Amino acid sequence: MQPSSENKIVLVVRRTRLDDLVSRFNTLEQARFYVEHLGADFSDYQAEDRHYKQSVQQAQASLARLGRLQLVDRSFVPNFIFGPRDTVVALGQDGLVANVLKYLDGQRLIGVNPDPQRWEGVLLPFGVADLAKLLPEVFAGQRPVSEVTMAMAELNNGERLYAVNDLFIGPRSHTSARYHLAQGGREEDHSSSGIIVSTGLGSTGWLRSLVAGAGGIASAFSDAPVALAKEVAFAWDAPQLCFTVREPWPSTTSSAEITFGHITRRQPLRLTSQMAEHGVIFSDGIESDFLRFNAGTQATISLADKRGLLVV
Repeated sequence: MQPSSENKIVLVVRRTRLDDLVSRFNTLEQARFYVEHLGADFSDYQAEDRHYKQSVQQAQASLARLGRLQLVDRSFVPNFIFGPRDTVVALGQDGLVANVLKYLDGQRLIGVNPDPQRWEGVLLPFGVADLAKLLPEVFAGQRPVSEVTMAMAELNNGERLYAVNDLFIGPRSHTSARYHLAQGGREEDHSSSGIIVSTGLGSTGWLRSLVAGAGGIASAFSDAPVALAKEVAFAWDAPQLCFTVREPWPSTTSSAEITFGHITRRQPLRLTSQMAEHGVIFSDGIESDFLRFNAGTQATISLADKRGLLVV
């Protein structure tokens, strides 16, 4: 069957937990033995895998009737070249949507939930059955779009990394990060567990957990009530980012005065690594896609020069 339009559609899919287990243990039966030996329910892995792959087949069949379809595995997205007019569909959990969005530049992204009974998703407003009606509306520009402010880390060697939810700057392992921090005329040397930079989209995630932890500690040492963590959330398209220093250590050579604040276009955050090795910057929880942040490397953390576009 010929597609009803020449519009290019990129369907991004991911491996299931069962796929990863079979890859690790070579065969399905060996994977089953491993899971059941630990007392877990292997049938749940199979049910998830079966449901997801059925959703992929249904999505492929629907999208192939609507335009020129290309299927892309999540692992290839960092190196995939998206066309400027491509419409991108991510079939998976919220994390897949975020991880695809940061590699786009002006393309519209549709988040599709393959299994609403298993997963809830803020970024997954659509089901597979919605695609047949949804895509023609997207092609015609009749669907609203939510803009998402992204974060950007740029090194003094020109390397860049974008983030939809958050950036982590710090050590690869559980050691101390050493760096010089400067923003808006204030600066100091730090020894900490690293810095988290959150976008509005990510402000209900890692940032919220950091504030909740800090609030719990503060409450234990004070009779005064501590602000609720939910108050740190801000709009997806807000023209700002929020940074938090994790476990800052005040000493004779390091300070802990600048531990929380906002990043705007006029006030980026500038960092200079003082770590001999193992310093990294990664985004959205993907540790395998990172920038090296070792001694002498300078990083500027700012609002990205592009915005994400999510179909709603």
